[in-house]
Amino acid sequence: MPTTAGAPGTPGLMRAINDRAALEALLTRGPLTRPQIAELVGVSKPTASQMLARLEEAGLVARDGLREGLPGRTAGLYRLNAAAAHVVGADVTPARIRVSVADLAGTVVGEHTLPTPGRSAHDVVGRVGAARDGAAAAGGLDRARLDRLVVGIQGAVDPRTGKLGYAAHIPGWHVPDLERTLTGGLGLPVAVENDVNLSALAESADGRAAGVADFVLLWIADGVGMAVVLNGVPHRGATGGAGEIGYMPAVGAPLMRGIRRTHTGGVHSRVGGAAVLRLMREHGFRGRAAATALARAVAALDGPPGTGHGERAEAALAELATRIGATLATVVAVVDPALVVLTGEVLRAGGEALRSRVEHHLHDLSIPRPPVRLSAVGGNPVLAGALQQALRETRVAVFSRTAP
Repeated sequence: MPTTAGAPGTPGLMRAINDRAALEALLTRGPLTRPQIAELVGVSKPTASQMLARLEEAGLVARDGLREGLPGRTAGLYRLNAAAAHVVGADVTPARIRVSVADLAGTVVGEHTLPTPGRSAHDVVGRVGAARDGAAAAGGLDRARLDRLVVGIQGAVDPRTGKLGYAAHIPGWHVPDLERTLTGGLGLPVAVENDVNLSALAESADGRAAGVADFVLLWIADGVGMAVVLNGVPHRGATGGAGEIGYMPAVGAPLMRGIRRTHTGGVHSRVGGAAVLRLMREHGFRGRAAATALARAVAALDGPPGTGHGERAEAALAELATRIGATLATVVAVVDPALVVLTGEVLRAGGEALRSRVEHHLHDLSIPRPPVRLSAVGGNPVLAGALQQALRETRVAVFSRTAP
């Protein structure tokens, strides 16, 4: 039988594979000459010329001047056309929706923030749409130039029903088939993902977990959350609730039954924001927020001797580290990760002083002893992860435009 275009081993498929390899090289390495691209992709220079002409015609690469000052002839440079696609990331909390738009290279070109409030599916679609349009306008784009949107939210979509769970504190978002509702209302593909999972994705791309296949990321702010990454992929569970450890029973906490409300459960009652603030106040460190009080305790560790501040700070951090270490020991015994990453405003406020103490207590309580590291992702890790997920999916589609 004759071979069809695009079948394994056919010229059409090989061209598509080479095209994608060239685009990946330009994405990761920046502008390159034709000989450099030929060498990286593993094709001849004439084939590289044909490939670059094809990618130029598809709008995926552009000429980028000349490379001079090197031995031999002056060579033309080619770069990825970052304007070939744009993606949107959104971080939703009970108070606000923060949106960023990035080009195909991952450069943020526009941002916008709006209050979250909304009580119906219509309100939610309208509010997200307004935030998206504001970010696009800030980047000099209209909505037709946007290819994909990923929403990070303090909850999890149940894959069986499409409804948002673990998010009673964010009204208006509990509609049937949330992703389809947003996709239809906004006119572009929309995915809704747990905010902590997106933070872990950002950590995998540009943080402590780069190159680590199996790790857990613990987030402590007002609430407590965890991302469990296995073989490089966030584990979501049967109902999307993997990592909702705030609801898990905890050593030293009363056993809670019938848990339904947000920010309840044994672990939350021990290491959630309200519990941390209460603990710090018990040791004399005050503040309106847990992160503020904890930062004051950390600062007091090196206070003048004889005041008692240092001793009280040490006691406060030791107790908090014990609670966090016990929580992590339960997870480590089940998952056996290669790494534990700490993030969220409370853990960031604790800094290296808290990290080192948590690692000590965890290693004292468990047989597996993974290193414990503070997040290295700056800015808003939820937005960074949302853009990463959107870019991954969009690049697969865009880089395949020349496929047969």
